[in-house]
Amino acid sequence: MILWALDERLRRFGELRRSLPGISEKVLAQQLRELEADGIVRRTVFEETPPRVEYELTKAGAELYSALEGLGDRATGACASSTSSPPTAKSSRGIRSWF
Repeated sequence: MILWALDERLRRFGELRRSLPGISEKVLAQQLRELEADGIVRRTVFEETPPRVEYELTKAGAELYSALEGLGDRATGACASSTSSPPTAKSSRGIRSWF
């Protein structure tokens, strides 16, 4: 999800957080640090008041995004063409499970 948000353009932390509903500030910061350490995301700190930090994809991040985009397109197409819902079963204890 972070890659998709950053593919559009570079973003500040607050913009990223707002564009990714359901992710906490702590988890987003942790994921961004990991992506930065892996060379996927570039973090730029501006010495201003108030402090400003921007995130953008590196060349490696853009290449990763392109590869994942193709997989996402295939998965979306496969899901859209599927007309049946996943089978379900009920155990003797009444617990529902998905196969």
